[in-house]
Amino acid sequence: MPAAPDAPAWNTFHAGDNLEVLPRLAPGSIDVIYTDPPYNTGNDFAYADRFRDGSHTDPYLRRHAAWAAMMRPRLEAMREVLAPHGAVFVSIDDNEAAHLRLLMDEVFGEANFLAQVVVNLNPKGRQLGRGFATSHEYVLAYARDVAVCAVDASTAESVDEWDFPLSTEDGRRFRYLPLRNTNKKFNPATAPTLHFALYGDPVSGRVATAEFPGSQALTPVFGDGRPAVWRWSRPRVDERPDDLECRVIRGRNGERVDIFQRDWLHREGGRRKKLRTIWLSEEIGSTDTAVAELKALVGHVFESPKPTGLVRRILATLPDDVVVLDPFAGSGTTGHAVALANRADGGTRRCISINSTEPTREGSNARLAGLATVADITRARLAAVAEQLGGGLEVLGG
Repeated sequence: MPAAPDAPAWNTFHAGDNLEVLPRLAPGSIDVIYTDPPYNTGNDFAYADRFRDGSHTDPYLRRHAAWAAMMRPRLEAMREVLAPHGAVFVSIDDNEAAHLRLLMDEVFGEANFLAQVVVNLNPKGRQLGRGFATSHEYVLAYARDVAVCAVDASTAESVDEWDFPLSTEDGRRFRYLPLRNTNKKFNPATAPTLHFALYGDPVSGRVATAEFPGSQALTPVFGDGRPAVWRWSRPRVDERPDDLECRVIRGRNGERVDIFQRDWLHREGGRRKKLRTIWLSEEIGSTDTAVAELKALVGHVFESPKPTGLVRRILATLPDDVVVLDPFAGSGTTGHAVALANRADGGTRRCISINSTEPTREGSNARLAGLATVADITRARLAAVAEQLGGGLEVLGG
């Protein structure tokens, strides 16, 4: 459904250098950032600012250093506007993937790394040039603060019912999951509030936070006997005791009593499955489908746009009312994806897109179409999106 007449526009566009526009946004006002910066393929990139590094004599090192010097202050500005629960997703290819990973470790913190996703955007592979036919790029994902990050890296797609081999008497299918957290990064030192005793009876299966007749106190431990933590807090155990079961199992040191979660195939809110870190073109689209999407709106006026399916997959890991930012907006894919997602599920997501006013190349399709700057490309697409899908468009600058 289109936005209500008095609701904020789904899309807002700022024309200008993102390093100048980002400080105008309120700190902590953005829930998620997706962006597709220049890939540094050997050609000059648009952001010719004072951060160029000329200290290297090797041309390759100089080119990488210049790119990193351009990106660093922009990543720092992105971090400033990101809410504590927010996350940033950055597309990149092999030219700068390693450098960007190190740069984002520095700016966002290595502990806030979420994933390096392989994105299969060119299933045929690039046939020009030497070497292998490259068929992928990457998306690097970092949390602002991983402890409170709102990203739910799961999907309702591709859930296999045979992953749930057990059944209750009334036919509900489930599987057992250990209630203790099996990730050793989470332990009494890093998550002290989740290390506590629960009470369980392996005969009846009952679990509770308070002692009861026939129960025994159980604290979480790893397989080697070291202290661990639970995945659930005390209040959550009290809310869902019927989803827990105390059982006798055989471990490496013989039989022991432990607590398990009954994980249901069909649960309230729908079953979701963790997203893998390889995203195939048949799932999210390809460069070819992205070109077709753009062509249908404003023509073939931008090289190598991203498919809206890529951004929509990212949006699906977050609530439907997030504020999205794309500081290297390119052809406007992110704003288009936000409008498509809102139209599909009735969400109220909003997108802020920023693109520079760099001139389009003389003789290019964009220039021949009357689009004098790359900002004109973004603006034209978002205007067409507003006309076709609703939600409105607010244009600032340029």
